[in-house]
Amino acid sequence: MGNSKTQPKKEKNHINDQTTGADLLLNVLIDEGVKVIFGYPGGAVLPIYDALLRSPIRHILPRHEQGAVHAADAYARVSGEVGVCLATSGPGATNMVTGIANAYMDSIPIVVLTGQVNTHLLGTDCFQEVDMTGITHPITKHSYIVKDARQLPRIIKEAFYIARTGRPGPVVIDIPRNVQAAAHIEPESAELNLKSYKFFTKGNAGQIAEAARALADCERPVLYAGGGVNNPEAGKILRELVEKANIPVVTTLMGIGSLPSKHPNFLGMVGMHGTSTANYAVTDCDLLIAVGVRFDDRVTSGLGHKFATKARVIHIDIDPAEIGKVVRAHIPIVGDARFILKELNQKLTPPDIQLWWKQIKNWQEERHQRLQNRQDNTTLTPQAILKILSEKADSEAIITTDVGQHQMWAAQMYPISSPRQFITSGGLGTMGFGLPASIGAQVARPEAQVFLITGDGSLQMTIQEIATMVQCHLPIKIILLDNGVLGMVRQLQKFLNNERYSQIQLQANPDFVKIAEAYHILGIRVTQLDEVGPAIDQAINYDGPVIVDFVISEEEDVIPMVPPGKEITEMMGR
Repeated sequence: MGNSKTQPKKEKNHINDQTTGADLLLNVLIDEGVKVIFGYPGGAVLPIYDALLRSPIRHILPRHEQGAVHAADAYARVSGEVGVCLATSGPGATNMVTGIANAYMDSIPIVVLTGQVNTHLLGTDCFQEVDMTGITHPITKHSYIVKDARQLPRIIKEAFYIARTGRPGPVVIDIPRNVQAAAHIEPESAELNLKSYKFFTKGNAGQIAEAARALADCERPVLYAGGGVNNPEAGKILRELVEKANIPVVTTLMGIGSLPSKHPNFLGMVGMHGTSTANYAVTDCDLLIAVGVRFDDRVTSGLGHKFATKARVIHIDIDPAEIGKVVRAHIPIVGDARFILKELNQKLTPPDIQLWWKQIKNWQEERHQRLQNRQDNTTLTPQAILKILSEKADSEAIITTDVGQHQMWAAQMYPISSPRQFITSGGLGTMGFGLPASIGAQVARPEAQVFLITGDGSLQMTIQEIATMVQCHLPIKIILLDNGVLGMVRQLQKFLNNERYSQIQLQANPDFVKIAEAYHILGIRVTQLDEVGPAIDQAINYDGPVIVDFVISEEEDVIPMVPPGKEITEMMGR
């Protein structure tokens, strides 16, 4: 088997009779800590699937390759580990492209394994050959094609290192069938030698000191937290800083959970569907501490030059390409938010911001009064459903969502208490993400309650993954906000197209309770407000997957809403 120094370390969980490239691949994955692969078989990955019969790695079989990527993505978000997915060549591989792009946009560490035709057929346009590394080049941190089985240990090790370090993201490894089937392999050295791959961890001490002085001297600070700080370690340090300095906090959609939603310093999500308090505070602040954010257009309305114009901006991010890309950073700090926030906390002198908090409390009271005036205690509304769900679910329950109105209602209404608890597609906005994501989340934390909040449009994008849920005995509860339309598109047409509705009616929707029954799971339909609590209780107490079909009005809108191109204080229905 070659020089022992280059062999994967043999342990009881490894394939002991390592005879092929596929065996070697799986042993290296075990060395990297892989416990689960989400994959779909095909001819170009038969050697890997044969080797899986000899491997302790658990395999989850989705019903579509896109489901495999989304499940691996959510597994990574919830577990903090690198997610792994696998598909065959050609259409199997290209079916994963949307999921890869989704992980790239949200900076999620996944390794995507794809089968490829035999090396001697590359470039001949043979059956099910596609240039997967070329296709995915713009939406990955890196991509490989393995033409020699001896390189597998090095490439796998590099891929995991690249995926999980710096700004995390997806890495694709395209593996020809004959490389998987290769026998009697003497692996090359697996030593990492990535001279051109660099990232910063600790921030510049002088810039951190300058940030500490700016915070001490300010009168109206806001801390703006994004996905880059939404992990348990960074969240803990963030909370220490917030409480020491008594700073108000707003988050992006991806930042939800970095500070508990019920924390007194939390003002809510900022941006297009953010709270009025958060939007006013960011607009009026004199110091904006942006941590792990990229100032995307859903927050800035694409008006970076008009965003937080009264503020000095401290921008903390591990990716130097994001600093100053949209909004000018007066104090740029490149590095890992965990280390930078810890050092900033050590240098911090808390500012005197009592008057600022008085203004914020006034905005919060005005918002509370508006919400009270709009409250309807008789009608089945999405807000009422999510409020009751939050009261009955475990405080640490994992919430996954699809994309649309239900996603924004969940972001606005559902209280999230910790990082890795709210799993959603932020940057790409992928309808169909939620159901396979709930599978990945439940596999990552089998002991946790997992709820999928979805809409009838989104659910039908990947509805076949209910079969995966059933086959794997995953007790996921599907909270279906069923309004019979493509709700967010309808809302945009209502406000921006003067109620000219085009192609948004889902008139041929199935009976979702019968869909549940067809998959041999529990289906419950709810049409009245007083049925919500008992239905959720029944779903939680049921030992298995459940679809709860909440039939709501298509007239319900997500408010407030900032129209595209308007400043974030120009909110409709605030």
